[in-house]
Amino acid sequence: MGSDLLEVEEGLAAIEHRNTPMHESARHLLGQKGKRLRPLCVALASRVGTGFGSAARELAIAVELVHSATLLHDDVIDLGDKRRGLDTARVIYGNAGSIYAGDWLLVDALRRIQRVGIPGLLDRSLSVLHEILEAEALQLKNRGNVRGTVSDYFQIVEGKTASLFRWALFAGGSAGGVSHDHCLLLESYGRNLGVAFQVIDDVLDLAGDPDVVGKSLFADLHEGKMTYPLLLAIERSPQLAEELAAACEQSALCLDPQLEKHLTTVLWEQGVVDQCISLARLRSAEAISALSSLPSSRARSALEQVALALVHRDK
Repeated sequence: MGSDLLEVEEGLAAIEHRNTPMHESARHLLGQKGKRLRPLCVALASRVGTGFGSAARELAIAVELVHSATLLHDDVIDLGDKRRGLDTARVIYGNAGSIYAGDWLLVDALRRIQRVGIPGLLDRSLSVLHEILEAEALQLKNRGNVRGTVSDYFQIVEGKTASLFRWALFAGGSAGGVSHDHCLLLESYGRNLGVAFQVIDDVLDLAGDPDVVGKSLFADLHEGKMTYPLLLAIERSPQLAEELAAACEQSALCLDPQLEKHLTTVLWEQGVVDQCISLARLRSAEAISALSSLPSSRARSALEQVALALVHRDK
């Protein structure tokens, strides 16, 4: 299955490259070796059926382009300086170049999906993009709000992260000729996988090793994002709400060392990290359970291993 991802990398490398800030911004991000987890999901889902053919390859490239587009946009919105341990495209080529690059990649992705020609798949893609935007709008509305709710958090995660995983699994299964009912099971796997992935991501933002994660700790908090571990920490220590609210009111959110120490203590000593990992394990188990009605195969086993490994990642 490594050859499937090699084909995806070759496809990404072959995307048009011209000497403009837009093209350079796109190439800068695509040239970095990310996890490629979403293309992997497309490939494995296709192998639940007839295998990784040209349609699955195009869809795997498309889902990575959509993901990359959201990252380019996010870095501008969040004033992100580092991604995967390197300067972001906006730092090198400017905010406008990064925004246009994201737009360009989205259009390229939709054209690829259209060319594949699987009935209904383009409509599903547009629905997912709508979900992503709705989730972004809710996250923007809640930025800096330390009284945010866990319900809002999971609504954002379902829209921003899990929706694209769902699409990747459904699209891959469709390209591999998997029945509609089984594609829906793959989609359910993707939803739970996406939630588990994001919860671990949010834990790593607060309690990971910055040299391994590839960015500074507390990046989400500096952007005013109230993630699940932060909301749990505030529940455990209500005093944190006042301290964080005061920090969020500053024009440039800056955490003093004392506040960082207090937050870190609550995360580790009051069980927040453990509770988040437990939730991620539960959603990982639910993802695996969704596959139980699928025929046994190497691809199904690989999907199960992906769900298990995802909970134990450190970046």
